[in-house]
Amino acid sequence: MSTLNRAALVLFCLSFVPLSALSQQQTPPHSDQLPVTAAPPLTEARDPHLVLDVVVTDKSGKPRAGLTQNDFVVRDNNQVRKILSFRAVDGAAPAEPPVKIILIVDEVNTSFTRVAYERDQLRKFLLQNGGQLTHPVSLAFFSDTGTELQNGSSRDGNALLASFDQHVTKLRTIRRSTGFYGAEERFTLSLKGLNLLAATEAKEPGRKMVIWISPGWPILSGPNITLSTREEQGLFSSIVYLSTALRQARITLYSIDPLGVEDAATNRLTYYEEFLKPVSASKDAQAGNLALQVLARQSGGQALNSSNDITEQISRCVAEADAFYTLTVDPTSSDRPNQSHSVAVSVETPGVTARTRNLYYGQP
Repeated sequence: MSTLNRAALVLFCLSFVPLSALSQQQTPPHSDQLPVTAAPPLTEARDPHLVLDVVVTDKSGKPRAGLTQNDFVVRDNNQVRKILSFRAVDGAAPAEPPVKIILIVDEVNTSFTRVAYERDQLRKFLLQNGGQLTHPVSLAFFSDTGTELQNGSSRDGNALLASFDQHVTKLRTIRRSTGFYGAEERFTLSLKGLNLLAATEAKEPGRKMVIWISPGWPILSGPNITLSTREEQGLFSSIVYLSTALRQARITLYSIDPLGVEDAATNRLTYYEEFLKPVSASKDAQAGNLALQVLARQSGGQALNSSNDITEQISRCVAEADAFYTLTVDPTSSDRPNQSHSVAVSVETPGVTARTRNLYYGQP
């Protein structure tokens, strides 16, 4: 394995350093200063049960309300699981606490020009319906100096816009032209940012929908990257850690590609699909398993692309907070630490599709 690839893998394994260090770190350290280390222990989940937020859509993609517990079947590794609790959330029975929407503007993986376009599209979203938003919204800005998350959330789009206008887009010091090492730094910074967000939101109850406006961070996987056993184990540990952190925080992740039709004909849009299958052992771990689009799909969210109408895509994601179902089941016992579990929820109603978190990692 080349020195270049080895340096990158050290950073892969260090995507999740202690959170206290993340909050203080302003610039990425040089790779040869980083020893390989295990991810820090996760905080205990509030609920030992598996909580699934399920969106059911019809053929048009519109969320479907009005279903009952008897309409759902939950399978964990192909075993039918008993539904312990059920709650339908819609206009007649709103979520309590309300679903929190977090909009993230990615200034690390997106060009300055495209970020400016994103800001205009966000402005349109915030000013819809006279600035009266249907759900609480928070804004966050991700740059190479850290993640700037606005305090609190609000349904007042005009107030959010005023705060939004005070933010000045930071010019990135990490450029795409810096090649593999620039890609490696963006990869690491992005995962640290997502990890810190999950840790912050885990302290708050209720469902969160994180809409990350970005073409995604570099996947850094391919035939020329060969990993040692130790590096595979470190990468697998990071995959398990982040998947569990998002689940414990009850985050559904969405990605919106701001490049729109500019990238519509490229294979970049579908390459991530090669990494959607759950990783069940360290020998199968690849950096692509940590791609933004992969994490979004596995969390029960969506990976949207090929449209310049970012406002419409944000609204499409937010509409999934209007009607959904929260199911609680007992997780299947694991035969070994960090065993992967594939989750599938089906609905006994013709013409509809259920989408939820489709993966979790269990403990013995």
